[in-house]
Amino acid sequence: MPRRKQENDGDSKTQSKKRRKKKTEAESDESDLDGEENFKGNGKAAVNNDDDVQDEPAIDITLDPPLTTGELLICGGTNWDLLGRSKVPAGMKNKGGPNLLGPHRVKDLMGIKIRTVAAGPTSCHCAIITDEGKVLTWGRNEKGQLGHGDTNRRDTPTKVDALEQFNIVDVACGRNHTLFLTEKGQVYSVGENKYGQLGYGHQNATSNLPLRVHYKGPPIRKLACGGDFSVLSDIRGSVYTFGCPEYGQLGHNTDGKYFVTSNKLSFRCELIPRKVLVYIEKNRDGHVLPITDVVVRDIACGTNHTIVRDSKNRVFSWGFGGYGRLGHAGPKDEMVPRLVKFFDGPNRGALQVFAGSQFTLATGETGALYLWGKTKVSGEAAMYPKLVHDLTGWKVRAVSCGNRSIMALADDSVISWGPSPTCGELGYGESKATSSTTPLEAKPFDGVYIQNLALGFCFSLLIARADSEEEKTKLEKFPIFTP
Repeated sequence: MPRRKQENDGDSKTQSKKRRKKKTEAESDESDLDGEENFKGNGKAAVNNDDDVQDEPAIDITLDPPLTTGELLICGGTNWDLLGRSKVPAGMKNKGGPNLLGPHRVKDLMGIKIRTVAAGPTSCHCAIITDEGKVLTWGRNEKGQLGHGDTNRRDTPTKVDALEQFNIVDVACGRNHTLFLTEKGQVYSVGENKYGQLGYGHQNATSNLPLRVHYKGPPIRKLACGGDFSVLSDIRGSVYTFGCPEYGQLGHNTDGKYFVTSNKLSFRCELIPRKVLVYIEKNRDGHVLPITDVVVRDIACGTNHTIVRDSKNRVFSWGFGGYGRLGHAGPKDEMVPRLVKFFDGPNRGALQVFAGSQFTLATGETGALYLWGKTKVSGEAAMYPKLVHDLTGWKVRAVSCGNRSIMALADDSVISWGPSPTCGELGYGESKATSSTTPLEAKPFDGVYIQNLALGFCFSLLIARADSEEEKTKLEKFPIFTP
């Protein structure tokens, strides 16, 4: 039978175009795995209900945790109420706590295998992950950042029962908030939410139990906390930020400032993860060039700045530029990620990046360690990356930064430095000075292999290898800390 002739061929073509257009738009929405439709900026979520958040990620993955484990050592301040303060807040009792001038074993953790330690340059609380994927937290808890459902200080490591069902592979600590990463790439957060740094889609003051961050993109692979903001990186190398935008540290080309009244300033915070879309390079003449092939592999945050390393070992930094901590040879704030030219070029890339409160470090492809910013109250700041000469010839394996202190794992040694005052976080021991403006070996660790470390505001957590009976015997030389 012959095909029936169309009565209105023009109308048919029009309808066909409309159908094709609708189909294209629908396919575009379905393929948008980065979840951009949910990120409207300025903290306003288009979709913001628990049912959507609880959906499984579109990509089913299982993140591998660190393969090495060991026993926890701690040194530094343990008076969590007073760290970083001249006095405790009004109405609060100071429960005290000694300064551990050398490394100590923790009584409740002796014999327990630890695979991850976490703290941060602004944090007075800390977290560890056992080889079973369970997370324990302790320290200051005034905003519920420990995740135990209350605001009571914890002196002993306490399991976060709300995350018992998950295999936790990473943790990040901010000033008063904490992020947890599960093996499926999901992120949970707890603590202060004054600036939306928990990613719930609102600015309710605090949450003392971990809740899922409002995010629907690809599974998250890396996370980091600044003082009052949070940064995530997914398995595709995209970066998402949320929280306080005050110095441009969120990378969205704004500091979020606006006037509530003629003389009252406030900030338009990001309340859910928002993708960082622009990466730039600035020439000497100020000309800006976009960089479009950035796939982020590593992230770190200071109090108000962010630094990342991409798959080509390039380094980008943004946020507060004071004291040259961004590495751009000046103190100017950067509102979007800007290429650090020092690490751009053949054999000049960075292998790792680290951030302190007012300074930044990176290890180069040759194994050298570079530092920029300011670690001392007095003295000049390094406005661009400068070689740490005292570590020339050492193979730096890992670095962690406190408020002003730095500790590095180099070859089989632990090397640390930081200006006075310190609380013993440098690990020099009872008979030595507690501070040093130049890198020194922490002799109490001699003979003990440290696998990883994390510094808080003025304390240090370290994972000591304890695979053999000989290594376990060496650990017995350390005193036992009983909170």
